[in-house]
Amino acid sequence: MKDKYSYKTVKSSVEPVIFKEKGSKFIGMVFPVQDESEINHILDAIKSEHSKANHHCYAWQLGSTRKTYRVNDDGEPTHSAGMPVYGQIQAFDVTDVL
Repeated sequence: MKDKYSYKTVKSSVEPVIFKEKGSKFIGMVFPVQDESEINHILDAIKSEHSKANHHCYAWQLGSTRKTYRVNDDGEPTHSAGMPVYGQIQAFDVTDVL
């Protein structure tokens, strides 16, 4: 039985993972986060660093109850980008993560 006061998260960010398919390049990143302000700061930095990217799709989840989350397809077809990312967050059962 899970303790409602314990949860898994990531310890630190990692080097970006680059995946190329059909002429497109995807960059995967992960960050430990504490609140939406920190998430927005990281997203702003990513968008600035990768300003030529057509899309910045992401998902995040906060808190031990895992009820605070957001997915963003950033112009991609609905549920085609952010939801698969969020699905991985759920599959690994982590929170406080972007």
